[in-house]
Amino acid sequence: MLGVSLGSRLLRGVGGRHGQFGARGVSEGGAAMAAGESMAQRMVWVDLEMTGLDIEKDQIIEMACLITDSDLNILAESGLTKAVKESTITLQQAEYEFLSFVRQQTPPGLCPLAGNSVHADKKFLDKYMPQFMKHLHYRIIDVSTVKELCRRWYPEDYEFAPKKAASHRALDDISESIKELQFYRNNIFKKKTDEKKRKIIENGENEKTVS
Repeated sequence: MLGVSLGSRLLRGVGGRHGQFGARGVSEGGAAMAAGESMAQRMVWVDLEMTGLDIEKDQIIEMACLITDSDLNILAESGLTKAVKESTITLQQAEYEFLSFVRQQTPPGLCPLAGNSVHADKKFLDKYMPQFMKHLHYRIIDVSTVKELCRRWYPEDYEFAPKKAASHRALDDISESIKELQFYRNNIFKKKTDEKKRKIIENGENEKTVS
C-alpha cells in the first residue's frame, strides 16, 4: 500500500492501473469535452486512507485522484491501485507527482477539491501536501453534505441512494462518491422542464413563479 514510514516518511506503492505512478485518461471524448467546456469547471476528486484522523501523529497510507468535468464524467485518474511491501518514494515525491497530474488537467486556483467527508482529507493535504493544495480553489465539494441534506429534506429519495461498499481503498472510494453525487444530481437537483414551473423563494419568504 501507499504508506508513510515514521522515520524516513517513505511512501510505497504509488501507482496507476498497472502499478506505476502516472496519469491515465479515462474519457475517450476528453479532448473534445475540454474544448467545449472550460477546464475551470472541472473537479479534483481525492481520497486518502490514513492510519487515523490526528494530523500530528497519523499517516497517509494511500491516495488516489480523479478528475471529472462538471457533469461528473471521469476524464483522468492517478493513484494507487497495486499494493506492494517495499517503500519506494517520499511523501514529497508523491506530492510532486500528484501536483504534476492535476496541473495537466486543471488551471491553477480554479478547481475545487471534491470527495466524501473530504474535510478530513483536506487537513492532511494542507499539512503534508501544501503545494498540491495551493493549486486548487479554496472551496470544497463534499458529497457527505449533500447526503445529509437529502436525508433531511428528501428522505424518500435518500432511501435509494447508492450505499458505500466500505472497501477502504482510495480509488474505489472516489468512484463510489462520484456515483453517489450523480444520483443526487439526477434525482434531487432536478432540471427545470418545459412542462413544469418551479418556485423560487426570494429572501426566504416571497414566492415567485417562473415560467
